[in-house]
Amino acid sequence: MQKAFQGPSVRFPEEKKLKIGIVGSGLAGMVTAMDLVDAGHEVEIFEARNFVGGKVGSWVDKDGNHIEMGLHVFFGCYYNLFGILQRVGTFDKSLRLKEHRHIFVNEGGWTGELDFRMGGIGAPFNGLKAFATTEQLGLYDKLMNAVRLGTSPIVRALVDFDGGMDMVRSLDDISFSEWFLRLGGSRGSIKRMWDPIAYALGFIDCDNISARCMLTIFQLFAVRSEASVLRMCEGSPNTFISGPIVDYLKERGVKFNLNSRVEDIMHEVDAQGKPTFVKGIEVALDGGEPVKKNFDVVVCAQDVPGIKKLLPESFRKHDMFDRIYKLEGVPVATVQLRFDGWITEMQDKEAMKKINEDLSDGKAPGIDNLLYSADVEFSCFADLALTSPAEYYKEGEGSLLQCVLTPADRFMSMPPEEVARITCEQAYKLFPSAREQGLKCTWSNVVKLRESLYREAPGMDKFRPAQNTVIPNFFLSGSYTYQDYIDSMEGATKSGLLCAEEVIKATESLVSLRDSKMKATA
Repeated sequence: MQKAFQGPSVRFPEEKKLKIGIVGSGLAGMVTAMDLVDAGHEVEIFEARNFVGGKVGSWVDKDGNHIEMGLHVFFGCYYNLFGILQRVGTFDKSLRLKEHRHIFVNEGGWTGELDFRMGGIGAPFNGLKAFATTEQLGLYDKLMNAVRLGTSPIVRALVDFDGGMDMVRSLDDISFSEWFLRLGGSRGSIKRMWDPIAYALGFIDCDNISARCMLTIFQLFAVRSEASVLRMCEGSPNTFISGPIVDYLKERGVKFNLNSRVEDIMHEVDAQGKPTFVKGIEVALDGGEPVKKNFDVVVCAQDVPGIKKLLPESFRKHDMFDRIYKLEGVPVATVQLRFDGWITEMQDKEAMKKINEDLSDGKAPGIDNLLYSADVEFSCFADLALTSPAEYYKEGEGSLLQCVLTPADRFMSMPPEEVARITCEQAYKLFPSAREQGLKCTWSNVVKLRESLYREAPGMDKFRPAQNTVIPNFFLSGSYTYQDYIDSMEGATKSGLLCAEEVIKATESLVSLRDSKMKATA
C-alpha cells in the first residue's frame, strides 16, 4: 500500500520530460497516468466512451438513476487500490466497511455464511472458525474442505508466503475443481460454496477457472486477517472512485479526451515488417475526423477486446502481441432492480414495507453486505440502497438490488426487459417473503458486456503480456497484463503501477531515443 500511496520516488527535470499518450481511462490507465505525471512527464489520455473509469465507470441516466458497469466490491487485500485512494485523499470518504462476513442466500430464504469475526483473533484461526461453523455446508463437505485446504499451498504460505505463491503459480494449468477434487475435496462444497465465489471473482465456475486464480485469493485470506474484509462504495464509482482520481490528474495538468476513439497506432517497421518504434496515434477527437498525434511514448491501457481491436496487424509478427489473441473475455450482464420495499429484510414484515421515512445513510432494514447465491443465475448481488446509500438510496423507495448474471451467454441476445423479468423472478426465489408481502419491482436497468474480464481458464497465464514490450517506447497497462493478482480493480491498479514503473526505469533511454529520432528528421 505504501508505494501506491507515496508515488514514484523520482522527479525528472524539464529536459527529460516525455510526452506520453495513454489509450484508455479505466483504473489501469489513470493509475499509470498518476505515477507518470508525478514523475514529471506530460500525459494525455484518450477514451472512446463519453465517461471515464472503464469497467469501474458509472453514469447518470435521464431520470437521475446512477448506472454502473458492474457490482464493485473491495476486498481488504486491494492494497494498491487503497494506497491510490489514500494518495488522492478519499479512502475514508469513498468506502464503507462491512461486517467481516461472507453471506450466502439460498432458495427459500435461508442463509449460510462464512463468519470471520472472532473477537479480534485473526488469520488463520478466524478462517478455520469460519469454515468450521458455516451453515452453508453439511458436516461431510466441511470435513472434505478441511482435508483439501489442509494439503494446499496455503499451509506453506503461513510460514513462507513467497514459497506458497510459487506453488500457486505452478497450478495455472489445471482447473480449481481438478485440483480440489484430487485430494479430498467434495463436489458438494464446489456446488454450494466455491462455484458462487468463482463466479463472483472470475465470472466462470470451478470446472473452468484456473486453480491459480482461486488459490491466489485464498492464500491472502488465510495469511492476512484484513484480506477477507469487504468494503463497498459510498455511492457511485464515478463520484467516489474515478472522480477523485480524475481531479488529482487534472490538477497536475493531465488532459482527458472523451468520446475520442483511437483508430491506429503510427509506427515504424524493420525489413521483416516487424514494428520497431511507435510515433503516435491517429484519433477521432470528440467524434470528429481522425487526426495524427505524436508522442514520445504510447501506453495502451485497455481490456482484452480493446487491445485486440487496436493493435495493428503488423504487431502480431511479435510473439508477445500475438499471444494476446489467445485470451478472450467473459460475457456478463448487470441488472438493477428497484423495489417498493426492503427485499432483503426477511424477518420484520412491517419494516419490509417501511419506505415513507428517512432511511438514508444505511439505516434501512435488510442485509448490508455483499451476498452470494448458489441457487440463481446471479452469483453475487447487493442492495445498493443499503450498502452504498449516498446516491442509491431514494427517499420513498426501497431496495435497489444490483445483480451480476454469470454465466451470461444466454442473456446476451435477450431484450433488457426479459432479462430484468427473469432476474426479478429469481430474486423472489431467494426472498419469498418479498413476494408474500407483495413487494413489486418498480424500475429496472440492464447493462450487458459481451466481453468483460478475461477468461481465467487453465493455461491462460502464460499468454498474459508484460507491461514493457519489444517495442521500446510502447507499453501495456490493464488487469489482463501480467501481475500476481487476478483480473479485478486491484489487478488493474497493480498493472498501472507496474507499467508506470517500467516507463520511469526506461526514461533515460527513451529520452535518448527521442532525441536521436528528432536529429534524424531535422
